[in-house]
Amino acid sequence: MRETAFPDVAFPDVGGHATIAAMEPLSPDEIARYQRHILLPEIGGAGQQKLKAARVLVIGAGGLGAPILQYLAAAGIGTLGIVDDDRVSLSNLQRQVIHDSGTIGELKTESAALAIARLNPHVRLIRFEERFSRETARRQLSGFDLLIDGSDNFETRYAAADAAEEAGIPLVTGAVGRFDGSLTVLKPYETAEDGAPNPGYRDLFPEAPPAGLIPSCAEAGIIGALTGVIGTMMAMEAIKLITGAGEPLIGRLLLYDALSARFETVRYKRRRARQAG
Repeated sequence: MRETAFPDVAFPDVGGHATIAAMEPLSPDEIARYQRHILLPEIGGAGQQKLKAARVLVIGAGGLGAPILQYLAAAGIGTLGIVDDDRVSLSNLQRQVIHDSGTIGELKTESAALAIARLNPHVRLIRFEERFSRETARRQLSGFDLLIDGSDNFETRYAAADAAEEAGIPLVTGAVGRFDGSLTVLKPYETAEDGAPNPGYRDLFPEAPPAGLIPSCAEAGIIGALTGVIGTMMAMEAIKLITGAGEPLIGRLLLYDALSARFETVRYKRRRARQAG
């Protein structure tokens, strides 16, 4: 784990469950930077303080992770964690817009940290230059109050879902393929308004598809802007969860077809018998 600290900036050591009274006030520079947020009644100064106090771990600094990290940094998330063991390659740049030609060959965590530092010096960065797995999940999640999964494989997605549920923190998860994408929010440790338990990842995808059934983007291709659409919406869901604005996609899977410019929402519920894998 590496921590990127920026000089002359103090960061509050508080989690997402802290009260407003315990949160560090916004500096004049932050008030000016986040003015458009503060003007929104749904966010306001209190919501911006929640964003500043939030600690969010993002799996992947690639196609989905790039817009997630950029928009959360721009929004004023106080602490961002990045989990990725890959290095920037030329073929990444068609969609992974947090990186550039000058960072080819660098670790994606390092390249992303440099871009975030240029974007917003008020963000504290914690870098994990390794994969997210069942074995590393508890250590990597320690101290974070929200997990966002921008990975590209089912093994990591199931590991993220199990780890977030065990830790009792929300998970925003998304996926993309060629010209379509999807995302949802998981809080299976809580109940819905009707008293029924919220669904988990296995209620949506009981089993991973057989190996080789779903080709990777390296095999099938992917339109670069699609990752921007889905990743940006994942960042939006995270902001809603942190500030309490709006209705998160809990128990709802949002589907996007880029070729027809069509969005659909599918509702799903907890299965009667569900076991963690």
